[in-house]
Amino acid sequence: MSTVTPTVRPTRSVLARRGLTAVVGSVAANGLLLALVLASGAVQPFMPLSYPPVLFLSAVGAIGATLVYGVLSRRVENPDRTFLRVAVAALVLSFLPDIGILFGDPQATIPGVVALMAMHVVVAAVCVGTLTKIGRK
Repeated sequence: MSTVTPTVRPTRSVLARRGLTAVVGSVAANGLLLALVLASGAVQPFMPLSYPPVLFLSAVGAIGATLVYGVLSRRVENPDRTFLRVAVAALVLSFLPDIGILFGDPQATIPGVVALMAMHVVVAAVCVGTLTKIGRK
């Protein structure tokens, strides 16, 4: 006879704290990454690779992830596993506008677009790490 451990769903206050942590962590990590990328001189600066859009969209992404995790935690049996799958799919889809920037913005370079894509990975990793119990004991 096997025992099934019930899924513990986060309360709204726990989800709000995790979400705030995801927003702050995503903005801070991408702000630092952007500073390093720009200071390196390896990437030609252009509008999408500047602080206002990077910080704003990092926060929006983390807020969106928190809302999605909140919905999943109320509706699916294993919200952590489902959220991981959704996050990976969203991450892959989030690369498409960056690829579009490469073709639509004459100032965009491959290294600049790769840096933007890396920032998407940062937000995804921070959100999965803070919102779920994946990787924690």
